[in-house]
Amino acid sequence: MTNKRSASDYSDPELLKGSEIITGSLRNRSASEAKATQDGVIVEDPVTGDVRKLSADFVLDPAAERKLVWKFDIRILPTLAVMYLCNALDKGNLGNAKTAGLEKTLKLHGSQYNLILSIFFIPYVLTAPFLAMLGKKYGPSRVLPCMMMCFGFMTLMTVNTILPQGNKLELTSRQVAAFNFSGLMALRWFLGMAESAFFPLVIYYQTTFYRRGELARRLAIFYAASNIANAFSGLLSFGVFHINNTSLASWRYLFIIEGSATMLFAVFAYWYLPYSAATARFLTDEEKRLAFYRIQIDSSSIVNEPFVFKEAVQIFKHPTSWCILVIEMCLGVPLQSVSLFLPVIVKAFNFTTVKTNLYTVAPNITGAVMLLILAFSSDLTRLRFPFVALSFAFTMVGFIIFACVDIQNQLHVAYFSCFLMVSGTSAPSVILDTWFNNNIANENKRVVLTSVGIPLANMMGLVSSREVRWERRCIYP
Repeated sequence: MTNKRSASDYSDPELLKGSEIITGSLRNRSASEAKATQDGVIVEDPVTGDVRKLSADFVLDPAAERKLVWKFDIRILPTLAVMYLCNALDKGNLGNAKTAGLEKTLKLHGSQYNLILSIFFIPYVLTAPFLAMLGKKYGPSRVLPCMMMCFGFMTLMTVNTILPQGNKLELTSRQVAAFNFSGLMALRWFLGMAESAFFPLVIYYQTTFYRRGELARRLAIFYAASNIANAFSGLLSFGVFHINNTSLASWRYLFIIEGSATMLFAVFAYWYLPYSAATARFLTDEEKRLAFYRIQIDSSSIVNEPFVFKEAVQIFKHPTSWCILVIEMCLGVPLQSVSLFLPVIVKAFNFTTVKTNLYTVAPNITGAVMLLILAFSSDLTRLRFPFVALSFAFTMVGFIIFACVDIQNQLHVAYFSCFLMVSGTSAPSVILDTWFNNNIANENKRVVLTSVGIPLANMMGLVSSREVRWERRCIYP
């Protein structure tokens, strides 16, 4: 008969003495060393450091778990959601700025705008694994706010003023960096570096607090901030682009607001996010033990395992890892195309600049709702593949409709295709990332594959930014 124990019973489980397994700390052992026995599993107490044994019939108290998870939800999810909202705003604001005259202000011509979009993804891919390793070593709760401070600063640096001096334009003390193509290009490079491992580290961070069956819907709530960010960016742009008759171009105020807010929230996040469940100030000792045992039983082979590079890269010896990377690439092209070009796509409907940004709000809100529906359904059914496939189908149908309709005579149908495109690109990223993270028990291998797969999907922005060329629009019906 199953023996159900409450949180109060965790404080005094059986101590093991005199065995080779409990010599030293389990955290210094490799994942290949067995900790399971015929009648239980051997773990290290997260509060006292004692090595203890959980019997094979040990079952966590559901009521205590629900209380603990609720505390995590209240403390962690809103903070991460706002952080990712800032991340998405700072990364995707060029599309809104383009509709308000960014190209004219910076005197961009030809394919320079597309090059500025493309350059972001090169450092994004190259630096992500290294920043993710730093996050594993020093803790995501410390590295993520530092990254956030950096990409907020890069956004703020985009703002500058060019004042006329006689018949020439000369730099003044009020200028910062982006006064031409080269300046904006450099800022986008460093922005890509600063944002590279953000999403992989957030995923890894959540796997250290939530069990496998709880992860998809939490990631969905977090990732929905990206859609909300795109919608909010449209609303914010709608208001900001009404600012006229100032020394700054109206689109620059967008960068001032978003960059400043990002840097301020980074300071708060550094103080507020818990380093780990074992050190969380808002948990009791019994709750810390419960949090540790939950992850030990249903997520990680060794909780808070030290990072070992040689062990981590062994994940690429598995054929399934390469299958995951291929799927990430297939996901990345439509995802980045919609993220980068939705304002430009909507502008094809011949709306005004202000109205264009307003009309991007509804598709992004719909995408966030669809993401939550599919992710919650995936967790409840404990199935991943059907929901990934369904999302890809939405995307495919949306792109086919937009490619086939006459935009001028079938405006409503073309606008409907935008809803399908956004709905289809929102969900598969979350569910796919949850899928392979659920099936990797080793924390080191998990963070390395995530830090390669997600940037690889984002690198497909190179494809979309080079292939979606607005000057070619006349050759399509």
